[in-house]
Amino acid sequence: MTEASAPLIDVDPRLLEVLVCPVTRGPLDYDRAKGELISRAAKLAYPIRDGVPIMLPEEARELEA
Repeated sequence: MTEASAPLIDVDPRLLEVLVCPVTRGPLDYDRAKGELISRAAKLAYPIRDGVPIMLPEEARELEA
């Protein structure tokens, strides 16, 4: 499945309020189109699989500069 055809994922807004980046303990932004939680401070994108955020740094994608 390509990024363009990836299904849009809904995440409970209450969950987004309490989740923080495990590396920086800073806030996360939700990218619904890509199904990721973005930590701008750590420059990491955490995937959401089957509606579950995977908050492991080793599973995160590094963001471009």
